[in-house]
Amino acid sequence: MEYVQERITTLHDFSDEPPAAPTRRTAVVVPMTGREYRTDAAANVFSSLATLDVATVIVALRAPRERVGTVVGWLSEFDLDMEVLWCGGRRLEALLAERSLDGEGGKGRDVWLALGLASDHEFVVVHDADALSYSAADVSKLCAPLADDFSFVKGYYARIERKQLFGRLFRLFYAPLVATLRERRDAPVLAYLGAFRYALAGEFALTGDLARELRLGRGWGLEIDTLETAFDSAGFAHTAQVDLGVDVHDHRAVSGADGLAAMSREVGRALLRAVEDHGVVPDYDTLPTRYERTAARFVRQYAADAAHNGFEYDAAGEREQVGEYAAAITAPATDDRLPAWTDAPLSPREVRDVVQKDLTAVKD
Repeated sequence: MEYVQERITTLHDFSDEPPAAPTRRTAVVVPMTGREYRTDAAANVFSSLATLDVATVIVALRAPRERVGTVVGWLSEFDLDMEVLWCGGRRLEALLAERSLDGEGGKGRDVWLALGLASDHEFVVVHDADALSYSAADVSKLCAPLADDFSFVKGYYARIERKQLFGRLFRLFYAPLVATLRERRDAPVLAYLGAFRYALAGEFALTGDLARELRLGRGWGLEIDTLETAFDSAGFAHTAQVDLGVDVHDHRAVSGADGLAAMSREVGRALLRAVEDHGVVPDYDTLPTRYERTAARFVRQYAADAAHNGFEYDAAGEREQVGEYAAAITAPATDDRLPAWTDAPLSPREVRDVVQKDLTAVKD
């Protein structure tokens, strides 16, 4: 067991009991897709949340109309103060289009919509619904530091399962890319982005005030967008990361529309836009090649770690993934992030009103 501190405050899991936490003042946001309906992981998440005394749970649901009623009915079986925010209703889409906020949906947009509602509360915790290893203690661990002068808290964990190393997008793409950028420019923003043990974790907590400041992309880049705002608003001094143990959940293929290669393109664009916003302009002609060289070193290190623990490790397969991720390293496109709720041309109340009407229409 180690107790090393990082550039940001690192809170370890040394105790058998979760810390005292302001859960009663905390809203929990859970982005969920139709594919998580009735899964063991989602059932465990909501059953565990029912054991906590939290202010509310907001489920940001992305599912087709024909499945919404069934999913909402299942969610109602849990003994929770829960609000379902269906992110694909006709009235909601019309409202967003009317306010020039239309465009592609995705996890980032879902979380952004939910944060608008959740930010009425003093504290907000966000986590996914697909972790088989989820524990109710995770909420307490994430929000406890918020009562102690921190305004942003990121979870970290070991992605280990079946004697294999997972977390490939972070291990093989994000971390080597940040390390490559730092070779030529050790700017504060790069030090911050490199300080997190699992920067792409979907588990984080923040104050309601900070939640209203977030500008999020519509898709998989939301974790980077969150870190960028946290860097500007919380900085090193008011940021912490907390140990959530071992994480076990669904694993994605590398290829395909929802695969890791597609995710790497969105993550890469968000990361490179964030560093450019803070004065770091990479040499895009050489960056992919330099990234592959850095990632090769990471692969060697992970291979040694896996061998040391008797794990399976496909070094050739990981190098092949690195080659696919290198193609994602291009200059960021036009900034299409959603506005901070402090500047948004609509209110959370308007969102809630149209979503309730959309859900009523589905029931009818």
